[in-house]
Amino acid sequence: MRHRLFRAAALVLAGFGLSVSWTARSDCVLAAEVTSADLLAAEANQDEWLTNGRSFSNLRFSPLSEINTANVQTLVPKWIYQTGKAATFQATPLVSDGVIYLSEPFSSVSAIDARTGEKIWRYEHKLPAQKLCCGPANRGVALGEGKVFVATVDARLIALDAKSGEIVWNVLLAAPDAGTAEDKAALANIAGAGSRAATGQSGVGANSAPLYYDGKVFIGVTGVGYGLHLESERPGAPLGTVVGLAGKYGSSGFLAAFDAATGDRIWQFDSTQAGWEGDFVEKTAYGVPLPRDISREKADMAQFPDAWRTGGGTVWHTPALDPALGLLYFGIGNPSPQATGDGRPGDNLYTVSLVAVDVETGKLRWHFQQVPHDLWGYDVASPPSLFDVEIGGKIIPAVGQASKLGWYFVNDRRDGKFLFKSDAFVPQDNLFTAPTPEGVTIAPGVGGGVNWSPAAVDAAKGIAYVAAMHLPTTFKTAVLPAHDGKPPVAYTTAEPAIAPNWGVLAALDLKQNGKILWSHQTPQPLVGGALATAGGLVFTGEGNGFFDAFDAASGALLWRFNCGAGVNAPPISYAIGGRQYIAVAAGGSAIWGYPQGDALLVFALPQGLPVKGE
Repeated sequence: MRHRLFRAAALVLAGFGLSVSWTARSDCVLAAEVTSADLLAAEANQDEWLTNGRSFSNLRFSPLSEINTANVQTLVPKWIYQTGKAATFQATPLVSDGVIYLSEPFSSVSAIDARTGEKIWRYEHKLPAQKLCCGPANRGVALGEGKVFVATVDARLIALDAKSGEIVWNVLLAAPDAGTAEDKAALANIAGAGSRAATGQSGVGANSAPLYYDGKVFIGVTGVGYGLHLESERPGAPLGTVVGLAGKYGSSGFLAAFDAATGDRIWQFDSTQAGWEGDFVEKTAYGVPLPRDISREKADMAQFPDAWRTGGGTVWHTPALDPALGLLYFGIGNPSPQATGDGRPGDNLYTVSLVAVDVETGKLRWHFQQVPHDLWGYDVASPPSLFDVEIGGKIIPAVGQASKLGWYFVNDRRDGKFLFKSDAFVPQDNLFTAPTPEGVTIAPGVGGGVNWSPAAVDAAKGIAYVAAMHLPTTFKTAVLPAHDGKPPVAYTTAEPAIAPNWGVLAALDLKQNGKILWSHQTPQPLVGGALATAGGLVFTGEGNGFFDAFDAASGALLWRFNCGAGVNAPPISYAIGGRQYIAVAAGGSAIWGYPQGDALLVFALPQGLPVKGE
């Protein structure tokens, strides 16, 4: 690996822990500029973690093997960095030249010495007064051209100087408030008729990590398919009640490219566009019938010709990139209004789809819609991964995606052709059943399958590791009676069912069309993601605070450590001076009811090179 270390001079001393200013240590190691060439070579770079998925392929596989099945039982914490804000913590840290770049809840960013955990600088993001649509979580940053790029929960894209943390540029992604007063009043009307408090609103934010490549920064927005959530009637229940109500509550989501030097917008691909009704298909692209009244939908077209303008389609994750094909791959979330098809006839392209666009222009190359006219919230939320598969004696460049449906989908990444889907790694029941007045319980439910949690892929062995959840959801139709001069209002509710729920970590054999090799059940639904390593290990975290290491071959639990808060963020691995480290954020998740915290924990073997302070 090219040596890119240098030491900063005449920087201001800063202590370990919290700060609200840009400060740095006089003896710290600062990273040199990360270039496109560095990112193109990231797959072979054993020591660093330069993009959200470690490389453009989003495999989340580390070639490091010092920590392995024979010695992982001796793994110990080496240092802890605390942000001072206990809140939903979902970030993937990046590591370049001995420095960790960490996004924090509410979109602040810290640069940390990766060997010792000492703070180098910290950027404190100042939030506006308005309510956030989608909570405080931020999933990471991007590196490039001597800058750190962060997308914020209040819908901004900011470039920071990688050496100092000072703002280089700061641009608005989208107007943060996307709902009209009339629409919000309709939602509040539903809430006001009951005894439960309403949470959530239409709006725009950003919580995924950007991606840098060739002078451009790519980022999508969140919250555009959001709507009313009611607090659960059952104390401690995960999530709450999702309300589906016909109306115009949001806007179209998008993924956009920005000039890394100036912040100027270069292109934008909108999640929903004119013509989004598509072909009015009666089955999915993989042959499963859908409960659609096509005649009624076509008749409704005259009444709702521009529903696409507020059609939703959040982008929950960082894209994958194939530089040779010049394509970006990303998933798009549910259509708006959510949980009901009323008011949005047609297939609702390109929601609940995996999409490939031209990296230079943003023009659509292909799309694969997992669920046309979605009623259930089956967002394509987990980031796609790029690898090759052999089918019929031919090597095919593929893209894989762990879905909320409970299948791992594999497509030809050149043209989107459906290749196969895995065995179901979580129970499936009433998967595509329309809601009823009595209520129908659907599994895996609105939370997943695999939610936003990234999968890990060992491309050489052809195995994907998915962190999933079994959280059955009950869907009901209801009518709010006429009152206070207002007419009756039909709506749909979706709420976690009164039924057992749990998590699943599963290994899928991509050489055998996604056959399940092994599956490990956890007490609570898994959200956060997986890391696989050349040491034969798979790491993932649990909401109860445990951080676990499994034998990648057998699924046996080999080691665990309780971090004191929910481990609901993706782990990473890096090395300094030949010594391997494992890092993970432990800050829980409010939406799932997992205990919150404020820590980044870093682990290593007790033997090895000395660590400062030990």
